[in-house]
Amino acid sequence: MHENKVIENFINGDPSAASALVLEYQDRIFNLCRYMLENPQDAEDAAQDTFIKAFQSRKSYSPDATFYTWLYRIAVNTCLDHKRKFTLRSLFLSDDKEAHINNIPSLAPSPEVAYATSQSMHALQNALNRLSAKLRVVIILNELEGLSYEEIAEVLDVSVGTVKSRIFRARDELRKNMKNSTEQK
Repeated sequence: MHENKVIENFINGDPSAASALVLEYQDRIFNLCRYMLENPQDAEDAAQDTFIKAFQSRKSYSPDATFYTWLYRIAVNTCLDHKRKFTLRSLFLSDDKEAHINNIPSLAPSPEVAYATSQSMHALQNALNRLSAKLRVVIILNELEGLSYEEIAEVLDVSVGTVKSRIFRARDELRKNMKNSTEQK
């Protein structure tokens, strides 16, 4: 079925169209959530919440926007909500972020490469975590998800100039964070 027809059926509440769109976008939404939330379980919850919210607000979708930018906007806002909840939870409960990062399995072919990859991913994740939410989301959407500046502007409801500025600042801060992390070793 043509994607426009699937989207039209989704808007009209067709469960099979909703399932088709979930299958089409679930990996990309999960990856976005994983990069924003760090913890795979929280990312899975946020991804599920994204699709639930999308279905609940399907009548608000406008064909003027591409479907995946509309869905990404919902995912970004859902992740920001989850982060706020996490921050409130962390006031009362301790959460070992290091354990979550170290539990990510490596697909490297040898222990040496696995260790180097793990260290690099750990350093990158830490550098990303030190970025503000506004900077982290633009770098994730651009570098990891491959969205254009225009698409990011649409997802975040900001101007293209703002996106360019945030990406420049995010890359600059990432470089500094990565450099600081390697100098500390």
